[in-house]
Amino acid sequence: MESGAGKHWTEEEVKALLSVWSEKNIRKQLHGTLRNKGIFIYIAKRLQELGVCRDWKQCRAKYKNLKYEYRTVKYAHNSGDVTKTMKFFHDLDAILRYEPVTQLAAEENGRCSATEAQPNTSPTTESTQ
Repeated sequence: MESGAGKHWTEEEVKALLSVWSEKNIRKQLHGTLRNKGIFIYIAKRLQELGVCRDWKQCRAKYKNLKYEYRTVKYAHNSGDVTKTMKFFHDLDAILRYEPVTQLAAEENGRCSATEAQPNTSPTTESTQ
């Protein structure tokens, strides 16, 4: 299979990337890691096992593009614009909703502060002493 830098990803290739990306250990390694070449080399090898011939740079570029497009659509939906869509939004939502997202929380004095929101944690109840 030809794998030039400008070659578009097929739907099957994107699905394969998403299936590897959705694995818990991959998500954990990708989250918050800045120097992630090794992770993408591993992802490229896993994709080759699935019949997708892409190098690590192509995998990283597609990962970044999908993540950017997902966040753009998610922001639009949160702003009330439901007309923005993307093909793999629900798949990406399932993968990315586990990442802590920095959100601005309004404080009592009217200022905003950055807080980390972790959607899958239950609120803890403080024990009375």
